[in-house]
Amino acid sequence: MLDLSQPESGTSRADAAPWATPASYWPELTAATAHLDAPVGALHLGAMRHNAADMLRRANGRPIRVASKSIRVRSVLEALLRLPGYHGVLAYTLAEAIWLADSVEDIVVGYPTAERGGIRTLATDPALAGRITLMVDSIAQLDLIDAVIAPGEREPIRVALELDASWNAPVLGHLGVRRSPVYEPADAGALAAYIVSRPGFRLVGMMGYEAQIAGVTNRPAGRPVDGAVNRWMQSRSMPELVERRTRAVAAVREHADLEFVNGGGTGSLEATSADGSVTEIAAGSGLFGGHLFDGYDHFTPAPAAAFAMDVVRRPSPRHATILGGGWIASGPPAADRLPRIVWPEGLEMLPREAAGEVQTPVGGAAAARLRVGDRVWFRHTKSGELSEHLNAFQLVDDGRIVDELPTYRGDRKVFL
Repeated sequence: MLDLSQPESGTSRADAAPWATPASYWPELTAATAHLDAPVGALHLGAMRHNAADMLRRANGRPIRVASKSIRVRSVLEALLRLPGYHGVLAYTLAEAIWLADSVEDIVVGYPTAERGGIRTLATDPALAGRITLMVDSIAQLDLIDAVIAPGEREPIRVALELDASWNAPVLGHLGVRRSPVYEPADAGALAAYIVSRPGFRLVGMMGYEAQIAGVTNRPAGRPVDGAVNRWMQSRSMPELVERRTRAVAAVREHADLEFVNGGGTGSLEATSADGSVTEIAAGSGLFGGHLFDGYDHFTPAPAAAFAMDVVRRPSPRHATILGGGWIASGPPAADRLPRIVWPEGLEMLPREAAGEVQTPVGGAAAARLRVGDRVWFRHTKSGELSEHLNAFQLVDDGRIVDELPTYRGDRKVFL
């Protein structure tokens, strides 16, 4: 069983922070996995333990609800939930929540659902209906559930109301993500009153994801102007949100006894934990430490997750070609969506080809030293999306593989 708790005594690999020395860290992963064919996905146990503990430190006592989208490895989710300070899962689809519910007692689906089959399964199973909470932000979503199965024919459906946590900035306009249409506290209170009055539903929670703070880097490498603008934006957006969210939560609590108010993400653990209206924080990306988080100035997760590909050709004395590598992260198409080559150091993708579906040519100072069959290590931009490309991760500790952990894909589950 995977154990992410810190060792009680003695010097551990996590204490030594081996990832701080790339010249030994990446070759150690290469040696541990050398007998496996590429692509190879690796999780470093010490690095994950470090990240799990650091996330709790940054949350300042607020419980962390594990964002499954950012992990997508069931054994890792369950290991996190065994740690004091982690409680419940924020799932991304209803089908996923139903699959997890045999071992997880508290699951919030973080996005509204139109999965009619899943709604019927949830609504006719008392155990599932007691463990899973659906997200809503409009009457239309309630109508859809009623159209699938009428209130008198089902279990009460637990729902949470999502507040738009974006910022309507002067001049710049909307900053954040386009999620809920519920922005003003009065609107949140009105929708809460309607939900409570409607048969077949129980309003048990609220959520507001401040993506412009949790998911926007504030010190991106080589982009000082962008960093300064982002820090300015975040320093003004968070106070506005705290004031508005506090009023919205109070308005909703006039109608319902909320079990939880969820906010934040890996990038905003400190700021969100200081909001007294929030009772828990959603986070997960920081455990694997995708390279997106290299651009934050207030924390640096260890690179716990990585993948390796093989060099298969030498098109010129100055270039080498890797088989595969084009595992591009979601979001606006840009260089920061590409996987980052981390070992050997001194490799560069070619601007006209970048990371390709079946091949990734590289140049740079180290390219001339690569030989056919050599391993090249990459880090993915976003943490959980790496799991969609792999059947399993190899769990590495003290320079050897100690377990193999199936991803959702390896468990034959693809939810989105």
